[in-house]
Amino acid sequence: MVYIKSKSEIELMKEACKIAALTQKAIEEAIKPGISTWELDKIAEQTMKKYGAIPAEKGYPSGEKGVPDFPGSICSSVNDVVIHGIPSKKEILKEGDIVSVDLVAYKDGFNGDCARTYTVGKVDKNTLKLLEITKQAFFEGIRFAKKGYRIGDISHAIGKFVEDNGFSVVKEFQGHGIGRQMHEDPGIPNYGKAGKGIRLEPGMTLAIEPMVIQGKPDILELDDGWGIISEDGTNACHYENTILITEKEPKILTILE
Repeated sequence: MVYIKSKSEIELMKEACKIAALTQKAIEEAIKPGISTWELDKIAEQTMKKYGAIPAEKGYPSGEKGVPDFPGSICSSVNDVVIHGIPSKKEILKEGDIVSVDLVAYKDGFNGDCARTYTVGKVDKNTLKLLEITKQAFFEGIRFAKKGYRIGDISHAIGKFVEDNGFSVVKEFQGHGIGRQMHEDPGIPNYGKAGKGIRLEPGMTLAIEPMVIQGKPDILELDDGWGIISEDGTNACHYENTILITEKEPKILTILE
């Protein structure tokens, strides 16, 4: 079931999303060679608490027997880790790395979800292109995030743009509706056929998140039960925002104005 948010609910969501964006800004300012992903995790948690929110990812249930709930306040995915990387004191960022930070701020009953991939110092041209294409894929997708279009229109635009630029989309994971729950209907794949899926209506709030691999699309799960890596060891990138469907253009809620 897809939940259409009321005006008052949208205002609450805007606040959660603003805090998520402010948290990403704090992380971006802290990233440098020599910092650990554990330190980034603490910065995120402290920033959210400063603004009256909590990290929704911390303690998120795995749903799998024998796999503990997610221990971090953020997902920190370095280089070939696509998503769901667990922050660690032992994982020290170095020059030339990239790190994807996915975080969800929860405040007053609503969630704000966004992901960014950051460079650590200087990276090579191919890696820069990966980041640029992944980010642009999001914007290609939301050209169709308007009243009357369908979910498949967003999905198709993302997948086509990524593949036309020589990269691969991850097909096993997808974007999603968001609101009182971190994950709500509808699911939003990063590939598919235009004209398919439910029609978009004003008041829908969606987390659209291209997940892109430099090489082949095949993935593997790490032994911790959370992390997902590219099978061929090539770098991966993640870019996400929470958006609101309106009567006109979509509103991006997790970008600071």
